[in-house]
Amino acid sequence: MIGLCRLRAINLILAALLAVNAFGATRKHKRRHAAASTKTTKVVKRTRAARRTTARRTHVAATTTHGVIHTRVRYSSRRHRKIYSPWTEPTFADSTVGDVTAGDDPVVRKAAVDALGPYNGSVVVVNPETGRILSVVNQKLALAGAYQPCSTVKIMVSFASLSEGLVDVNTPVHLSRRSSVTLTQAIARSNNAYFAKMGEELGFDRVEHYAKLFGLGEKAGYEIPGEKAGTLAATTPSEGVGMMTSFGSGIRLTPLELASIVSTVANGGTMYYLQYPQSKAQLEDFQPRIKRSLDIADLVPSVRPGMMGAVEYGTARRANFNPDEPIFGKTGTCTDTVNPGVHLGWFGSFSQVGKSKVVVVVLLTGGRGVSGPVASGIAGQVYRNLATQNFVVQETEQTTAPVGLIALPALPTFAGTLP
Repeated sequence: MIGLCRLRAINLILAALLAVNAFGATRKHKRRHAAASTKTTKVVKRTRAARRTTARRTHVAATTTHGVIHTRVRYSSRRHRKIYSPWTEPTFADSTVGDVTAGDDPVVRKAAVDALGPYNGSVVVVNPETGRILSVVNQKLALAGAYQPCSTVKIMVSFASLSEGLVDVNTPVHLSRRSSVTLTQAIARSNNAYFAKMGEELGFDRVEHYAKLFGLGEKAGYEIPGEKAGTLAATTPSEGVGMMTSFGSGIRLTPLELASIVSTVANGGTMYYLQYPQSKAQLEDFQPRIKRSLDIADLVPSVRPGMMGAVEYGTARRANFNPDEPIFGKTGTCTDTVNPGVHLGWFGSFSQVGKSKVVVVVLLTGGRGVSGPVASGIAGQVYRNLATQNFVVQETEQTTAPVGLIALPALPTFAGTLP
């Protein structure tokens, strides 16, 4: 009986030992399986990351002009791997460095600097009724930084198309079998196909004519030290006239020139020389100087709904639409064709701030995160900052006789038809 009990005890001990060994083997197998699964996941992630990097490199090589690959390398904080960017210009910088603020209205200056924040760019604020520059943030960029205008060129193209009778504000232009767009919709949503078609219908000669009327390729200011003019192509750009009228190919524009164009639209057709008084004495002697008068007063009501629509429901929604004091503007986003390392975000606009009409132009230069919609948000903040300060323009409204009026040869009107 005692031997039988011992035998049963030994069997129980052996069974327990086998169970423990089996449990340990199972846990070891699970650990090995988990390790193998983690290793496989890491390999897959590295493979996917390599594919994305290769795709980015291929995209950069495919979109770069002049046979040069412009890349900027940065390192991820999580993984020590290189991330390539096609843009070399920094998105963020202190844009106030080197500015001389003696000629700036202090209230406007603060409103513009606070709105621009850390972005690398420029803000120009102008009184469109006189041409006086109220403030310039990043003066070097504003006066001499000529870049591709991107979609802001569509302001000029809109007036050219209306003036030549190609469209009116309600004309639906068919872009495909099932899509048609009006001028208001095209401006608000910055429809490239629409404005490329307008350019092809206008032809290069007429596009050049209206571009010169709106001051492209010439200085916008009157005796402003350091100002340089943008450029205008003398012949059809290699990309074609459609790219010229939708993306601004063949044109180099400064923020000051865009401020002049928008001011002319804001006041109904009077293009003033922009002036930048730098002392109290110069401000007291300030007199507006007319550069030329454009016969666009009857056309402005056809363009304004699209510029307002851009803020209400289009590409400039970040400016924040206010029906009581609407902002009228046009965005522009593209990578500069001459310098592919610079991505651009434009916004040219005007609005009523209290009793004063004000023009605000924003140009952002950088890489990821730079766009026309972002620029519109900065401009909208400038207007709100001014409104909270109850800003009112103080200078005289007296005008002089036209100075330096440029006479351009008249071109025959083009009675074009669109399908």
